Amino acid sequence: MTATVTHVTVRVPLSIRRRPGRKTVVTPVQEDLPDVATRADPALLKALARAFRYQRLLDEGRYASISEMAAAERIERGYLGTLLRLTLLAPNFVEAILDGRQSEKLTLPQLLEPLTLAWTEQVRPRSF
Repeated sequence: MTATVTHVTVRVPLSIRRRPGRKTVVTPVQEDLPDVATRADPALLKALARAFRYQRLLDEGRYASISEMAAAERIERGYLGTLLRLTLLAPNFVEAILDGRQSEKLTLPQLLEPLTLAWTEQVRPRSF
């Protein structure tokens, strides 16, 4: 008895986007399919999520100070303070990062640089 071998070739249109520290697969948007995938940078998302979590813990009174939280969470106090500054980003920037609409040039180190507290000043982007 002879077995018939059949080959199937599947072609998926996609591109590879380089992000700091990793590569991301970007698929094209098709009109007939729901847009489920996000182009958001995982590093930026993770930093924002941590920042807002730490701020919530402070607001709820779980920790009396940044130093106490840093010790409990086992992270450096300076880095924790830097992360907490992300909660001061203008809402439109936070939304753009969450939706993956920020500049492709924006990296986490750039985002962690000191920023102006006035949201109207943040509208003049450095790299956003």
